[in-house]
Amino acid sequence: MRRVGLLLLLALVHEGRTSWEEWWTYDGISGPGFWGLINPQWGLCSKGRRQSPVNIEADKLLFDPRLRPLHVDKHKISGSLHNTGQSLMLRVDQDSKHHVNISGGPLAYRYQLQEGYIHYGTHDGQGSEHRVGGQAFPGELQLYGFNAELYHNMSEAQHKSQGIVAISLMLQIGETPNPELRLITSVFNKVHHRGQTTPIRHLSVRALLPDTNHYMTYEGSTTHPGCWETTVWILLNKPIYITRQELYSLRKLMQGSPETPKAPLGNNARPLQPLHHRTVRTNIDFFREQGKNCPSMYRDMHYQATTWADNEIL
Repeated sequence: MRRVGLLLLLALVHEGRTSWEEWWTYDGISGPGFWGLINPQWGLCSKGRRQSPVNIEADKLLFDPRLRPLHVDKHKISGSLHNTGQSLMLRVDQDSKHHVNISGGPLAYRYQLQEGYIHYGTHDGQGSEHRVGGQAFPGELQLYGFNAELYHNMSEAQHKSQGIVAISLMLQIGETPNPELRLITSVFNKVHHRGQTTPIRHLSVRALLPDTNHYMTYEGSTTHPGCWETTVWILLNKPIYITRQELYSLRKLMQGSPETPKAPLGNNARPLQPLHHRTVRTNIDFFREQGKNCPSMYRDMHYQATTWADNEIL
């Protein structure tokens, strides 16, 4: 049955009645297990060895003293929020006078912020693509930038070495939401169905980030097709907060049009991918943190969706 459905999908694409970008999903015959089959250019989704997302295991993290603080420009951005039918996507205006540059951290080049994606679940126990100690968060906001020193745009950079950076912000439920995040959550009702778009104005990405200099980093891929293995991932060591009401509004968004709304947009997380001997590095000095009577990552994992507090660190 699945084979018949996949062949029909391929036939529709070749007849020009649809496109690859419209037909991939997070379940069924066009879900993650088939991404590498329905489009030959997405072969890495099936055969890649440096795929994302991954599970961050505390006892396998490697402290790297050469990792620098991450720098994100203070400039405010404008753009638009889109319901793509697969995810909620933030697209940054590229004709802006000031771009938000990302540098430092594990990066050898300057990257220009271009887009963001919100992944979330229809209940609190799932949602984030990356996991920490096997634990998922209710959501994950991913900010993507392209290498502006070597390449002209995201389309070119995604195929090239060190072409992309992705910053991962875990979304945790809290009473006091992130003020900058509210600029996004306040317009969820305007992107209720696929194809709907609404403007986002004067968003400070710097202020969106949690108050921490600590992060984990590894070499991986985009988590959407074509799973390009050109992405430097930076996972910040604190979540940002979203209220239950905002999460409720997010979970009301639909995959389809008003005429055919289909299923809820949530549960749009790609399954975990194997590390294949890749190293996940961190700028957290475990031994120094132990000396300050802080929790250790060696035996206990405190970065969990169910136990997080405002002042906790790993």
